[in-house]
Amino acid sequence: MIGENCNLCGACIQTCPVEAIMLEVKERKRDLSDYSGVLVFGEQEGKISEVVYELLGKGKELADKLEEELECVILGSKMEAEVREIVTYGVNKVYFYDCSVLTNFRDDPYVDIITELVEEIKPSIFLIGATSIGRSIAPRIATKLRTGLTADCTGLDIDSEGNLLQTRPTFGGNVMATIITPNNRPQMATVRYKIMNRAKKIPGFSGEIIVRKVERTLIDRTSPRKVFMAKEEKNITEAEIIVSGGKGLGNPEGFKLLKELADALGGAVGASRLAVDEGWIPYKHQVGLSGKTVRPKLYIACGISGAVQHLAGMQTSDVIVAINSDSSAPIFKVADYGIVGDLYEILPEIIKFMKK
Repeated sequence: MIGENCNLCGACIQTCPVEAIMLEVKERKRDLSDYSGVLVFGEQEGKISEVVYELLGKGKELADKLEEELECVILGSKMEAEVREIVTYGVNKVYFYDCSVLTNFRDDPYVDIITELVEEIKPSIFLIGATSIGRSIAPRIATKLRTGLTADCTGLDIDSEGNLLQTRPTFGGNVMATIITPNNRPQMATVRYKIMNRAKKIPGFSGEIIVRKVERTLIDRTSPRKVFMAKEEKNITEAEIIVSGGKGLGNPEGFKLLKELADALGGAVGASRLAVDEGWIPYKHQVGLSGKTVRPKLYIACGISGAVQHLAGMQTSDVIVAINSDSSAPIFKVADYGIVGDLYEILPEIIKFMKK
């Protein structure tokens, strides 16, 4: 399905009369030839986030198709070594805003600085990770730039006219929609983590590092006295081992057993959409098109039948182990190892073995 982004509100959250849309687009139609290049937001939390390397890999692919440059913007402090490494991944230019006040993320200065840069360098495409930080700044930047934004993309490509094809799940993951932004630039998208292939270093390649001064007026409006970081459970997108449960657990108590196994393996607990819908476990654990996409070294699916939406979120795992009492469950078609039986008999034995 190909849809056209309305390009009015920046985050596709408003409904506008047809006349207003046509008038607004006509008034603001831009010369697209002014825009060139693929820009990636280099998110950091002390070190460059892993999602950035996936964006650089896809960004390089898109830039090569367009025969344009790949660029990256990083805001932070004392990150010279990380910035020097970024350019070895085929990045032509890195814009580095080096300021101690930017060490910890804050919406206002990040949005203002990045918006100002985008207006200056005019990239054709701007990619941001679909993380908590990315989801916070992307709609604000898009609104300031008065351009379109497609959230949570799982696929990106270029069409014959040079437009960015932005594919994302919709209707609860039952439909994959491909969206284009033909009239405005930049074409903005937030991209899910663990979807794209990680960028590879290019031997002998070294791009340009452009260090930028930060206007104090952009960062002085708010100044936190202290930054508090909440302690969270292990994020399933970062976990190398995930033990997931589905409706086949029968009740929420089953997740206590899964957590015990996950702890013994040094992993995290995941879940299917049905288990989340039942209220057995919070949404942040949900794996699938309408949840999170994961790519661990080991994925253990317990009581999960294997709906298409769930498989799309975990089938790239290195090793998949399925435990289910139904031998005909679709999950076994993607599993490397399958165990048919009662998980409440099987899991305690595995836990006992792991604890030894």
